[in-house]
Amino acid sequence: MEIRRVVKEDVDSFVETYIESYKGLEDYAYRTKREIKNYFKWLLKRDSDGFMVAELNGKIVGFVACDANWFSLFELKKVGEIHEIFVLPRFRKMGIGSTLLEMALKYALSKGRDLAELWFGDRNDVAKIFYIKNGFKIAGKVGKWVRMVRKLI
Repeated sequence: MEIRRVVKEDVDSFVETYIESYKGLEDYAYRTKREIKNYFKWLLKRDSDGFMVAELNGKIVGFVACDANWFSLFELKKVGEIHEIFVLPRFRKMGIGSTLLEMALKYALSKGRDLAELWFGDRNDVAKIFYIKNGFKIAGKVGKWVRMVRKLI
């Protein structure tokens, strides 16, 4: 598996992978290709160095977007915000998501962040288990979104 920085030419793969990865979780996802493309552009603009893609045998199988420029209104400081992480369903449980998350957290730490923050949909039990397994703790809830944090140092 290769992890590399996202480039703007990855947009179509991002859209396809996003749609397939969010099947069954549409309540928490952008729904139109246009919205997803705009989301891709926003992630790339927010922190292009923290936006990474996983490839397996030359095929894109997942993405992570870590924003080390994010100011948390809950922590009142900049954190490593994990805006997005997803892996194609048929490639899950192979360590790809954990590797992407680890790379994102290392990136945040390299930018001087001591805390990672993320949000997930309250009925996404798979995400909850994944994040807890990777050291995150629940830090609150707003509407349908659950906030989690993890100390990096």
